[in-house]
Amino acid sequence: MKKILFSLSLLLMSGNVAALNIFACEPEWAALTQQLAGGKADIYTATAALQDPHRIEARPSLIAKARRADLVVCTGAELEMAWLPVVLRESGNSKVQPGGDGYFEAASAVRMLEVPTRLDRGDGDVHTQGNPHIQTDARNFLPVAAALAQRLMQLDPSNKAEYQQRLAAFEQQWRAALTRWEQQAAPLKGVAVVVQHRGFPYLSNWLGLQEVATLEPKPGLEPSAGWLSQVQDTLRQHPAKMVLRAAYQDGRPSEWIAQRAHIAAVELPYTVGGSDGARDLFGLFDDTIARLLKGVQ
Repeated sequence: MKKILFSLSLLLMSGNVAALNIFACEPEWAALTQQLAGGKADIYTATAALQDPHRIEARPSLIAKARRADLVVCTGAELEMAWLPVVLRESGNSKVQPGGDGYFEAASAVRMLEVPTRLDRGDGDVHTQGNPHIQTDARNFLPVAAALAQRLMQLDPSNKAEYQQRLAAFEQQWRAALTRWEQQAAPLKGVAVVVQHRGFPYLSNWLGLQEVATLEPKPGLEPSAGWLSQVQDTLRQHPAKMVLRAAYQDGRPSEWIAQRAHIAAVELPYTVGGSDGARDLFGLFDDTIARLLKGVQ
């Protein structure tokens, strides 16, 4: 009898074992994968909300996680180029190398903005495929979710029906949330803003914000006092309502310009976990829009 009970317990336990090991580069893709896979995936998030995803060290712990992964889910578009290629190469895991079924780039599912017409190192951290910060437009999560669900079904066909059901449920809930967010954000259309880093073109494109200045003189280059003074001069000609920065960024440049231009400095969560209100994907955009609306008051 004991042997029978033990065997039954093993079967029950095996039914709860995740089918896939997922290595997610950023919190937003870990959260989306969780929505689509539920208990069918064991998800590891390589970066935290208050880290700059451009500049992560290829630590041994990341390599070890990638070595055991069945699927790597990242933004792509060269966002992780400083660390992910090293992690994947050193992992020795043939399943998750770029071009394989175990490698997924969210950027491949959406229309890219700010694709450069020329490439010059003097222009700063310019990405050849376009601006990689696609997660700030909530609409982008629909095509990414559809493509990611297909990849999950491909890698784990035995759970295809569950992935399909979870995708349908997510799409229904997300479309309803999109309608709500866009109604709430209507007062933001046409509002002039300053951005600390070129990290918000998708957000601006979605909500109709007008970016009139950038605090970084070039992408990835910290602004000097002289450059900030030039931005201040620009704002005298083209006034803005607020200056936007991501939660992981140093707030001093934004605060400097906000005090002198008499505008609001708005810190946005940028990804899941970037604020107390951004605990999941829905909270990310609830909090983002609430902070923007507060900034224009």
